[in-house]
Amino acid sequence: QVQVVESGGGLVQAGGSLRLSCAVSGKIFSISVMGWYRQAPGKQRELVATLNSGGSTNYADSVKGRFTISRDNAKNTVYLQMNSLKPEDTARYYCNAYSDLESADHWGQGTQVTVSS
Repeated sequence: QVQVVESGGGLVQAGGSLRLSCAVSGKIFSISVMGWYRQAPGKQRELVATLNSGGSTNYADSVKGRFTISRDNAKNTVYLQMNSLKPEDTARYYCNAYSDLESADHWGQGTQVTVSS
């Protein structure tokens, strides 16, 4: 089993920055992809960024050049650095861990990010 816990959300003005953290525990060795997703009210959950075990990253076009996904293996933590935030980035952000062993996604409870104009 894999457990995922997000933190770091909050209220920030447009143009500001936030760093989200995702602490992972359990069968970490089975995880092949970590990702950040977000869901705004009335909208579907969408991919923000992913990072695979080989270190390759993928970003949504809307966040390219502004957001960076990274990891600290020693801390079993994945980060999402968000710069130049816009009001349209307002959403609940979820961390996802995909386990090859279980062929399953593991989600956290999410952390709210609100960007004021």
